[in-house]
Amino acid sequence: MNPAARRVQRIYLVLMLGNTLAASLIWGINTLFLLDAGLTNFEAFAANAFFTAGMVLFEVPTGVVADTVGRKASYLLGTVTLAITTGLYWMLWVWHAPFVWWAIVSVFLGLGFTFFSGAVDAWLVDALASVGFTGSLEGVFGRGLIVTGIAMFTGSVLGGFVAQLTNLGVPFVLRAVVLVVMFVIAALVMKDLGFTPDRSEGPIRATRTVLRASIQYGLKKRSVRFMILAAPFASGVGIYAFYAMQPYLLELYGDPTAYGVAGLAAAILSLAQVAGGVLAPRVRGMFHKRTTVVISASVASVLLLIALGLNSIFWLALVLLVLWGFVFAVVGPVRQAYLNGMIPSKQRATVLSFDSLFGSAGGVVIQPALGRAADLWGYGTSLVIGGVIELIALPFLFASRAQHDPSDTAVSLADADTGPASDADPAVSQS
Repeated sequence: MNPAARRVQRIYLVLMLGNTLAASLIWGINTLFLLDAGLTNFEAFAANAFFTAGMVLFEVPTGVVADTVGRKASYLLGTVTLAITTGLYWMLWVWHAPFVWWAIVSVFLGLGFTFFSGAVDAWLVDALASVGFTGSLEGVFGRGLIVTGIAMFTGSVLGGFVAQLTNLGVPFVLRAVVLVVMFVIAALVMKDLGFTPDRSEGPIRATRTVLRASIQYGLKKRSVRFMILAAPFASGVGIYAFYAMQPYLLELYGDPTAYGVAGLAAAILSLAQVAGGVLAPRVRGMFHKRTTVVISASVASVLLLIALGLNSIFWLALVLLVLWGFVFAVVGPVRQAYLNGMIPSKQRATVLSFDSLFGSAGGVVIQPALGRAADLWGYGTSLVIGGVIELIALPFLFASRAQHDPSDTAVSLADADTGPASDADPAVSQS
């Protein structure tokens, strides 16, 4: 890695550190925060579903921002939007507002995150390519995972114990402050490299162009299409499971007010994430194809979720949670590298946002459904159901593998073929 590439990586790691620290301050207590505001399990996870619905609704428009205004501009808009909506979340908690207001603000909270999705990864990959980096993307994404794991550990523990020492609202205030700091840092150090925004089209025409690009380089390319179609099941269940762990572990622990334990649960996941980030390049090196890693991790995730749901012992639940977090962490950089290797630079942010859109769409349906299952039969049963739902992703993953895309066996950024979607399905091309 040359000095310029090292600087790009350093900026990326700082951005990931700040983003994750801000987000993780509330990860350990978010569900408890919503329940404390007077919402039921169904309403709490429905609020999360409205958040993911916001991500679905705004993925394409914010993809336009990233591809036509710039990735830096998209990041800055994300920090401002999240800071404001986090403040509004805190106000709703203070007022014990009715569910409808939680739904509305959650949608705009989703808007904030869509400014990040795709844009930051696209900024990194394009910037690295522009400064002559030819190494493995798994290594860079793995380091990002290590940094975010450390930030997640710090934020989760801090948020949990701050909530226990003060109240459940203070971590949300701290989150807004960190986001403001990240806005200043990004404004000073971030610069779009290897990418020239296309401002030749108006916003409406640009949106149509983005949609066409998403289809052309996403759904029309079989290897990308099937990976994207698997996202709703894996992501939707993963989001639910993460937030359901908070009250579920407190239930097993026997003290519903031990917020520090809830924060500790998220911190345990962060440590598993650090280990996954360290080992992701090594795990990738053990297999000829990236899809082998993704499929194996998906199977392991299903089995661990079912085991978590059937378990009734607190310490064993922690062990299973560590293993689930590790699997989730290992597969992340490998899947990112696989997708990035199949997408041309100009459409990278667009298609990555499209992938995130499908993942969020799964959360819109799966979260409230599993939340209702938790109301009726308990958290354990809802996790078992979630594991069964995640099984649906497997046929799509095998279908992506069957396309034999060069990115599946690539070992560096230069090896992957990001040319036109030459393997488009004729039937899809005509539709």
